Amino acid sequence: MKNNKHAFSEAERNAVYRAIKERRDMRHFTSEPIDKDIFNRILIAAHQAPSVGLIQPWRIIRITDQSVRMAIKNVVNKERLITAEALADRQQKFMKLKVEGISQCGELLIMALMDQREQHVFGRRTMPEMDLASVSCAIQNMWLAARSEGIGMGWVSLFEPSDLAEILNIPVGAQAVAILCLGHVDEFYSAPMLELENWRHGCPISDVLFENSWPSDKA
Repeated sequence: MKNNKHAFSEAERNAVYRAIKERRDMRHFTSEPIDKDIFNRILIAAHQAPSVGLIQPWRIIRITDQSVRMAIKNVVNKERLITAEALADRQQKFMKLKVEGISQCGELLIMALMDQREQHVFGRRTMPEMDLASVSCAIQNMWLAARSEGIGMGWVSLFEPSDLAEILNIPVGAQAVAILCLGHVDEFYSAPMLELENWRHGCPISDVLFENSWPSDKA
């Protein structure tokens, strides 16, 4: 096989794939602060994500005020109770799950979509949601960079966006899409936490990989 001059070395490739495989949605953190240089590298990794039309639609709000942090936690707790009610027979099991680490994490970030996105048509005319896909790429970059630095990260989505908008002065047209908890951890989960808690198990790649068309038995 001809060598690909653009490929990373084997050790570099293994490191990339290891970060992907061992990335976890973390909920348990220690109180140890994150080194400033490490934190900046993680933020830069997010900002280097691909984006539709190069609009870089992510807006990152760093929470350094403890009272704001607690207000955000209250918003999450409110939605947690509403979600539990909607889960009916799984309500009690859901309430036993740890769904966030807002109080303990070293850094708390809010990832939001920019406002005035309607001005950007490139790549969004038929799929306007591509701006959200771009923000998701930034979050994934941050997650993988954090894992490579030995820093845990958790994505919290249990909140009403309008509640966060009021707390954080997010303008009309913009929208919070993720609460991100970053911090040191005692250990990374050996598998996704929801698998360890027997809430849900991931499926094999064969279940989601199709060829040429959507198979009739999957419709």
